[in-house]
Amino acid sequence: MKKNRYFILSVIVLAIIALILLLTNSRSTFKRSYSDFAISDTSNVTRIFMADKNNNSLKLEKKSTGKWIVNDQFPAQKANVEMLLNTMLQLQVKETVPKPAHNTVIRDLAATAVKVEIYQLVYRIDFWGIRWFPHEKKTKVYYVGGATQSNRGSYMLMENSSEPFVTYLPGLRGFVSPRFSPIEKYWRDYSIFRKSLLEIASVKMEFPGNPEFSYEIKLSPSHKLTFLSLQDQAEITAFDTLKVMNFLAAFRSVSFEALLNDMDKHMKDSVLSSTPFIIITLTDTNNVSQTIKTYHKKGQIDALDYDQHPTPYDLDRLYALVNNGKDFTLIQYFVFDRILRPKTFFLKTQTQGMRRKP
Repeated sequence: MKKNRYFILSVIVLAIIALILLLTNSRSTFKRSYSDFAISDTSNVTRIFMADKNNNSLKLEKKSTGKWIVNDQFPAQKANVEMLLNTMLQLQVKETVPKPAHNTVIRDLAATAVKVEIYQLVYRIDFWGIRWFPHEKKTKVYYVGGATQSNRGSYMLMENSSEPFVTYLPGLRGFVSPRFSPIEKYWRDYSIFRKSLLEIASVKMEFPGNPEFSYEIKLSPSHKLTFLSLQDQAEITAFDTLKVMNFLAAFRSVSFEALLNDMDKHMKDSVLSSTPFIIITLTDTNNVSQTIKTYHKKGQIDALDYDQHPTPYDLDRLYALVNNGKDFTLIQYFVFDRILRPKTFFLKTQTQGMRRKP
């Protein structure tokens, strides 16, 4: 009975301490410094929202897998997210804005600043290693303005404050404002294909201008290769297995160079109305297909190809419609040469490439 009393008493004491900590924590939220822009622990950041005055907005969200997603749709560039989190971790205040410049800086912030909201995983009870009742909480809201005259700092203002500060990142010879961009295309992962050999069920390569070069490679669960000519649906057996395996392995990492969704509409429509150069369809082992269409890009006047023949096409880049037609992009031959292969490339008697239009 005595032991039960001690146990009950201990529970009551812990509950009182937890309540005091919770109330203290809540009050301290309102007393926090208006210059406290840095995040002490970025590992528990779950969501970042940014918006500017031009109706651009961006949401970065960390999923349970640890991967970050852009605007609930696209995988995020890992390097860019890590750079942003590192900036939030190391951000420091250099000084307050001098009084003569105060009003000007406030006006500029009101007109051009990017609003930043940071959400973190916090615990209602966090005491001596005991963490109970986790939940997501908006922990910081501030505004990021432009650079100082020296270009060595950025103006920032905490929400509900009228006191702007000059912030900087130790070791950075510049300003941090560009790292807080709400433009979606700067955050998206530029990967098109990211499939290992074990994830590929088939790859179809269509050459609308030269159907005799079209083919499909199928990979069975038992790793048996089937090579089909699409022109006559005939199976080809005399192909170079090593070349086929290297071709399939190249789909592990294929990316585009730039998003061109905001390209001039007439130029874009002109490209898309032309005959595609090569159409690539990859189907994975979950029976999910992804198709991209590539288009020739006009080259410079009087350009010569690698055999010194006149060519109207850019020898370094192509246009591509990716993500099943959702995104118009620019791609490099340097990246795609490994997969832009005609049927003849795999035949044991041929080694022809596809850099030029057939």
